[in-house]
Amino acid sequence: MQRKSSYSVKLLSVIVPAYKQGKTIVRDIKNIQKELEKLDCHYEIIVVVDGLVDNTLKKILPYKSSRIKILAYHKNEGKGHAIRYGMLHAKGDVIGFIDAGMELNPKGLAILLSDFQKYHADIVIGSKRHPQSRVVYPFKRRVISYLSQKFIKLLFGLDVTDTQVGLKFFRRSVVRKVLPRLLVKQFAFDVEILVVARYLGYTRIYEAPIELTHTFEGSLISHSMVKSLYNTFWDTCAVFYRLKMKHYYDQKRYKHPKSLSRIKVTVSQNHP
Repeated sequence: MQRKSSYSVKLLSVIVPAYKQGKTIVRDIKNIQKELEKLDCHYEIIVVVDGLVDNTLKKILPYKSSRIKILAYHKNEGKGHAIRYGMLHAKGDVIGFIDAGMELNPKGLAILLSDFQKYHADIVIGSKRHPQSRVVYPFKRRVISYLSQKFIKLLFGLDVTDTQVGLKFFRRSVVRKVLPRLLVKQFAFDVEILVVARYLGYTRIYEAPIELTHTFEGSLISHSMVKSLYNTFWDTCAVFYRLKMKHYYDQKRYKHPKSLSRIKVTVSQNHP
């Protein structure tokens, strides 16, 4: 694709889904804010505590401010649900998310924003397979990731090398039209949001380099990992069924609100 002329981002919203991050959440937000302060645009950080299951909310709540919003709800619903919930409250003309835990270097935020502006993108996603990425990643996980991406490309023809990195930026208009259609709350959220966006005509999707260091506890192929892979597989198949057979994502099925704030919020607890 040819580059489009650059444009200015007025407000960047960065969502940070947080599940059992009591030990790191304050450090994470400080590191993210440090990088956002370097950008030539206004920003807001939206922390979404995905279930009151530990002291994550207690740790981060004192840091809420005009630039740091804290949202929470009682029951753990999954990363995809947390990101969607944060998007409902985002005010930026560009809306993104980054995983807590800092396996992803938050310096990648500036890289994604630069590419977003340079290419006049609809979506920019971090990719482990970008030639400039620096990734510390066990071989077995590399193989699993590679096979998963081949499977996704076979099903959807999605022309990206990596759908699963927890660092992505979206134009607000993409979020507004895609968000009401999404159903996946957990394992295949990244796949669904990219597939639906492209289906609706948002084809300016670019990949950007990242720095990622994976930290693992226990065996590399644990019971929980196998369960996650199994659930991701079936969630991805469900997206395929809705897209190709049921035509669930058809534009005619939805009325698009003029602002995200008009999408109904159903989560139980909110800490503004």
